[in-house]
Amino acid sequence: MRYLTILLLCIGFASCNSTIKDTEITFTDNPVIAHRGAWKAKDLPKNSIAALKEAISLKCTGSEFDVRMTADEILVVTHDADYEGLDIESSTYQELAKHKLSNGETLPTLKDFITAGMTNNTTTGLVCEIKPSKIEGRNMLMADKTVALVKELKAEAYVSYYISFSYEVIKHIKRIDTNAKVLYLDGSKSPEDLHKDGITGLDYLVWKLKTNQIGLQKLKI
Repeated sequence: MRYLTILLLCIGFASCNSTIKDTEITFTDNPVIAHRGAWKAKDLPKNSIAALKEAISLKCTGSEFDVRMTADEILVVTHDADYEGLDIESSTYQELAKHKLSNGETLPTLKDFITAGMTNNTTTGLVCEIKPSKIEGRNMLMADKTVALVKELKAEAYVSYYISFSYEVIKHIKRIDTNAKVLYLDGSKSPEDLHKDGITGLDYLVWKLKTNQIGLQKLKI
């Protein structure tokens, strides 16, 4: 099975603890984070609950997933902006849910997905990527609803990181939940900029570190 190992570089002002406090979850020594779940070996749909459960069964240290929001403001777990030919942001959840995933699952809501990630799981953190919206104002709403749902489910200890290509999303999450660990994906900010804005750290591809001349000596793991 092939996984994407996400580069989690935490800057000196942040801490990279391997154990979440006040919970029974203890991350494994396995540094692999399953990208959209552990889907390949069993030909599971990416971002499916089945792929998440497979990552948990393999004791991956994390399982990454993508969050978008429907026209009726339901948070769903899926990567692309369209699903089965339907634009997610202009379609209701009921319209989208008529089309099953390839394994027969219904398109997972974020609530169902997180609930599954909290079940029989003592090893695998959830890495929540919030996909930027093309509609003005919805980025903040998605961030608000995501954090509120995590708190409602008492899932804070299970969500190891929030990540996004949207800097406004990352900054907003940190404002509304100062305990949240947030990582920026885009690669356009220096460690100094992130530190100044209170961001936990960065999740950049190596070539972006080199392209932007962000010296690794400036980062402390």
